[in-house]
Amino acid sequence: MIAQRDVDLRSLSGENALFAMKMAEGSLAAGGRGGGFGERRVVSVSLFRYKDGSCEKLFSTEDASQIERFEIPFYVARMPLTLRDGTESMGYGVVDPELVHRYLDYTK
Repeated sequence: MIAQRDVDLRSLSGENALFAMKMAEGSLAAGGRGGGFGERRVVSVSLFRYKDGSCEKLFSTEDASQIERFEIPFYVARMPLTLRDGTESMGYGVVDPELVHRYLDYTK
């Protein structure tokens, strides 16, 4: 997940854009093998935006020619996600407003 801001789904207050990327089954994130090498192949990308209490999907693709533009940054790490019920879950992603802004151009 590449997010504009920290992900807090409790009230969906404020505004946030996030790209969810589905990895190919069996993909290994960097660091999964010795020396930090591994396959990180994305098979789908979706863009969600929440603003002032509502959430909507703005973009989704499984087209390989579109997906290749969405590189997974090397600095992706485990990050906390606050779910609707207030519990915290850990996922892989990064908060990077500049990267989200660049990815938004790819959805047009």
